[in-house]
Amino acid sequence: MQVNTGTAEQPVAESSLKGKTLLLPFILICSLFFLWGMVHNLDGILIPHLKKACQLNNRQSTLVDTAVYLAYFLMAIPAGILLKKFGYKNSIIMGLTLATIGAALFIPAANALTYLGFLGSLFIIGCGIAILETAANPYSALLGDPAGANTRINLAAGFNGVAAFVGPLVGTIFILSGKDMTPEQMSKMAPTERSAYLLHEASSVKMPYGVLAGVLALVAILFFVTKLPEIKNVSKEETTGGSFFGTLRHMHLRWAVVAQFFYVGAQTCVTSFFIKMSIQGGHFDEKTAGYYLSIYGVFFVGGRFVGTAIMQFVKAPKLLAIYGILAAILCAIAIVGKGAYVVYCLWGIGFFMSIMFPTIFGLGIDGLGDDTKPASSWLIMSIVGGAILPYIMGTVIDINHDRIQSGYIIPLLCFLVVIYYGISGYKIKKHLA
Repeated sequence: MQVNTGTAEQPVAESSLKGKTLLLPFILICSLFFLWGMVHNLDGILIPHLKKACQLNNRQSTLVDTAVYLAYFLMAIPAGILLKKFGYKNSIIMGLTLATIGAALFIPAANALTYLGFLGSLFIIGCGIAILETAANPYSALLGDPAGANTRINLAAGFNGVAAFVGPLVGTIFILSGKDMTPEQMSKMAPTERSAYLLHEASSVKMPYGVLAGVLALVAILFFVTKLPEIKNVSKEETTGGSFFGTLRHMHLRWAVVAQFFYVGAQTCVTSFFIKMSIQGGHFDEKTAGYYLSIYGVFFVGGRFVGTAIMQFVKAPKLLAIYGILAAILCAIAIVGKGAYVVYCLWGIGFFMSIMFPTIFGLGIDGLGDDTKPASSWLIMSIVGGAILPYIMGTVIDINHDRIQSGYIIPLLCFLVVIYYGISGYKIKKHLA
């Protein structure tokens, strides 16, 4: 493995990857995990909020997820090309720039009260975050001793988990109003009063997303002025030279793509409908439901750090399968249960989902050498599960007369796929012909 500092023409010995020289790069990478975690975890607030402000049904409200994750799908190949051509640092700066633009566009979208405007802004943010994840996930794994790759990627992803607490908390305080008019109340409003109410609801997103745009821009500047090691993979085995489609000859990568599709779909389903589940199933008000979503984030980040520690003693695929089984059991209880403990089951699901994304990612790129970068694109592309499965879940809920618990059959089925990957799908097998 070779490392470049400053320019591609200045190779640095592998030994330079050891020690304190990697501390600042790793800290900056961790900040990216936190920032895209904020973006994703604000979606759980945005979905019920925009559903109210824009007068949507459940299926329409999930287009928030569709906009973000469709961007992942469409940007996966371009992001991989950018990564191969410009390297980790420059790709990260490009991703941060796009995300900054998307967050800033929330302000005119709120002023115009246009759902398409919000979706367009989210799509641009998603494009930026897709580039960031394509670069930062493998970079965190490669930034040091290969034996510690899974530990590093889980540690970095732990900061993504921190955002699972901070994002909903910020959203609950600054976005949710706690006011939810019934259709009967809305029908009794005068047209001007109704328009003023909806515009006021929509305008609450301007401040948090304006601040987010500023922070993203600041981090982009920090990356621009900081020298980072550019890591090249050198495999002892013959490779395709990082061929995008050739990478799929690795069977364990193919299964990782499938598992990641269903995992991201499951996670997005759980968080997107968490507030609705808390209101309908737990009988809590909107603000309390928002704070409970933040507590869900505590369980998520707790599971991430606990899982990282357990991984020192339990092999990653085995722990993945165990966590998948426990998440599936809790999901089944949430479907048939009654009362507030249904929400507590969702907290537990968050705990056990916490290690799934980074672990599947780490297992999927294991041993790929020069195929790591295009493999990263495939794994980011698989995040399109977050665009498709919540829409299916919203449709199931609408068909069942707005019964939220019926929709949780979708994440339950997703966890079965993750369990299979942890038991068998992760195994490295001979390349396909």
